[in-house]
Amino acid sequence: MRTLPRTIFPVLLTLVAVFCCALSVRAATLDTDLLIVGGNESACAAAVQAARLGVKRIVLVNDIEWLGGQFSAEGVGCLDEWTTVNGKREGFPHSGLFLEMIERIHAHNVAKYGKASPGNAYCGTETIEPAAAARIFEEMLKPHVASGALRIERGWEPVKVSVEGKRVAAVEFVRRDETLTVKAQLTMDASDWGDVIRLSGAKYGAGPDLRSRFGEPSALEKFDDAGVQEMNPLSWCIVLRETGGKDATIPKPATYDPRSFAALDKTPPWVDSDMSTGIYSQKGWSIYTHRRLVDRWNNGFAPGTEATFLNWPVQDYPVCQLPQRVVDALEKSEPGASRRNIATLSAAQKRIIFEDVKQHALGMLYHLQTKVHDRVGDFPQSFRYMALTDEFGTADKLPPKPYIREGLRLEALTMLTEGDIRAATREPKWAKRMPGDTVFGFQFNIDFHPTRRKFLTEDRNGPWQYIHTESRGWHTDTDRAMFPLRGLVPVEMDGLLGAGKNVGVSSVVQSALRLHGQMMLCGQASATVAAMCLRDSVEPRAIAADAARVRAIQRTLAQGKDGPGVLLWPYHDLPPDHPAFVAANLFSVAGIWRADADSVFFQPEKMLADGEWAAVIERAPADSRSVLRKRKPATRADAVKALNEFVRFEKIPLSPAAE
Repeated sequence: MRTLPRTIFPVLLTLVAVFCCALSVRAATLDTDLLIVGGNESACAAAVQAARLGVKRIVLVNDIEWLGGQFSAEGVGCLDEWTTVNGKREGFPHSGLFLEMIERIHAHNVAKYGKASPGNAYCGTETIEPAAAARIFEEMLKPHVASGALRIERGWEPVKVSVEGKRVAAVEFVRRDETLTVKAQLTMDASDWGDVIRLSGAKYGAGPDLRSRFGEPSALEKFDDAGVQEMNPLSWCIVLRETGGKDATIPKPATYDPRSFAALDKTPPWVDSDMSTGIYSQKGWSIYTHRRLVDRWNNGFAPGTEATFLNWPVQDYPVCQLPQRVVDALEKSEPGASRRNIATLSAAQKRIIFEDVKQHALGMLYHLQTKVHDRVGDFPQSFRYMALTDEFGTADKLPPKPYIREGLRLEALTMLTEGDIRAATREPKWAKRMPGDTVFGFQFNIDFHPTRRKFLTEDRNGPWQYIHTESRGWHTDTDRAMFPLRGLVPVEMDGLLGAGKNVGVSSVVQSALRLHGQMMLCGQASATVAAMCLRDSVEPRAIAADAARVRAIQRTLAQGKDGPGVLLWPYHDLPPDHPAFVAANLFSVAGIWRADADSVFFQPEKMLADGEWAAVIERAPADSRSVLRKRKPATRADAVKALNEFVRFEKIPLSPAAE
């Protein structure tokens, strides 16, 4: 019998190993109507809305276990949502699925603490502990999972998008030794970084837009050493709970240098305030009260309930001008990676940056527990007795994700820019551009946290401090604005919709359009478009070009589906349960009812002035004027209700309200 050469055995063993490895890689394929990529607040809102609107097969694919994005996985439990009314900061009006979420948060807090808003925080009225927020999102989605309309897949990272012609057809995901391919009639990219948009080849932007693009006052004239990497920074939030006086000082992080955190030595670390004078009252300004989640001292709660989280500028981590250790690790992974925008990096490359972000955040906590503690006193007013919470279930006790303020921006059929929303005064009125195809109203300042860093020594692994540039700050005022349906639709690619931060805005506008509530309404709006696309077997761009369909989507959003309606025209005094809510929104958007130029209030009970109703009739479609003339409404609410009764809203052309 002929024997094999000894040299053949290593080859055979290699072939056997490859064959066995191939067998161990499990692959699965799913077919669905709507694929939602992402598990943040925008993705969750989209899933709920799509299911409520009758989409039969929805697959939501998340890259981690937790749902809820900023509310939960990113640890941002004190919600940013303020606006300015009559010179005072107030919460922006709640509507749609965001209002539903707030109501669930209130119910949870009342059940646990006996108070709907237990945080008494400086930056916002509404607070929720991250693990509780994750459970609330699970509860919101649970009925749709139980009905079979929604399937949730967790732990998958997108790696490939299949495009047929100019249409997204499928997305491939990986999880350890498994692959999952989801074929969908329509795909929504609500991921943190716009992975589907990027991988599909659809047009997008990442990093600064130069002034030559949109003519924005805050835009750069040209790139410098920060290049295309400059973005709103990352922050790894730190959630803390009281220990009852037990020292909880963490070990000194490897990258810690006190010079990096010198700004903390000049900041009030701890102010004992019940914030009874309102949010942003300087009497309560401190690192501790800034984002407090549960104020047990002023509320008289039980020991052990006190909780806060840290999201302070010194903690921010610019994603340009990176430390050398990060540059070296990125270059080792792929030549040139250290000079690319973070949104374009692979998941593994992002994790290289994330590890340094974590170390920087922990360095700030260590500084507060040591250097700052030595000058402020003892229990209870010291971070030394606040411990990292166990609620995330992570080895380092940090949230599973960083707070992501800016990602990838879809090149959409229309783009909102700084000139569209920027205000000349600190008192918001109506934006210069109020798109007729609006799908939700919003307002927040152009708000850039420090985007750059300076190293304090020649050693680029040494201490550094942030730079807040003149053109990228957090005090550029804006007016109340509206987001257009066309901003959800790619300029070229079919079978794809944007959601979350992956929508048609400039980098400057994304700094004002990134909050919890805004992102939920963005997902809700995108899902409403998706439901009509699937029902009528048309592409999103066909919806955007059809006035009747756009108007039908606006009516669906304003009316709500198994929940509160969405605020389209951002009046301050019309909650969704007001009898005039739907009509006032629809006919203001259509330009038939015109909002007061100098007021953000609709004032539903205000009596109509002489000639006011006649002017409204002249702006109404000609075929409805005769019947409207027979009506004699007394108040503004009566007037818009008459319009809703006798004017066919879906027949109104899409000429913008004030664009």
